[in-house]
Amino acid sequence: MPPFAHIDCNNFYASCERVFNPALAGRPVIILSNNDGCAIARSNEAKALGIKMGQPAFEIKDLIEENDVAVFSANFELYGDMSSRVMSILRSFSPLQEIYSIDECFLDLEGINADMKAYGLEMKKKVERWTHIPVSIGIGPTKSLAKTATRVAKKFPSQTSGVHNIDTEEKRVKALKWLPVEDVWGIGRQHSKRLYAYNVKTAYQFTNLPDDWVKSRMSVVGLRLKHDLMGITTLRLDEVKDKKNI
Repeated sequence: MPPFAHIDCNNFYASCERVFNPALAGRPVIILSNNDGCAIARSNEAKALGIKMGQPAFEIKDLIEENDVAVFSANFELYGDMSSRVMSILRSFSPLQEIYSIDECFLDLEGINADMKAYGLEMKKKVERWTHIPVSIGIGPTKSLAKTATRVAKKFPSQTSGVHNIDTEEKRVKALKWLPVEDVWGIGRQHSKRLYAYNVKTAYQFTNLPDDWVKSRMSVVGLRLKHDLMGITTLRLDEVKDKKNI
């Protein structure tokens, strides 16, 4: 079964601003929406201050001043250009690419005979060397497991070096037991509430539900997601576009 890679640019808009202003390294950075209304991107330092995604700028005015937070208006032309550069580099590792959003994509690694962890580290190194955009990479036998692996890579960068490969059953189970069901790619808010009502709190518990139960409450799309998380390839490139589509 050919593995998939999922590549996600870390704090992409903030990282783009840092590429052109290295003095921002280590400083809290936020990007505001059109008309400077709400925070639409935050560096890790800004997140640590408690600045939330979508939070109105006027609510955090004092926090910004007290902590010397660098504030930028969104520059989508710049971000689009940087995204194109990153995606172009990643295509050199596999022509079978699905650009899922401005800051993330999937690669189908069919036919590539390599140590996948090393291949992922090579991708990461090349993107960061050529663009200075930090990325996290997940690799797995299915798209949803690759996406899950990226979450692990982001959460535990020191242990994973920013690349995590779910290549054994033990790693699959461990990752799914760690992942809250509301953070599963494709589940969305309403279904996570319903699952919690049935005491299903992790991705692993979701995969242990009966097929008939999942299909009747979450449609065939939810059933395909369940199978994908079990390691059975049901989602090919381009087939899941919207996290809220279930």
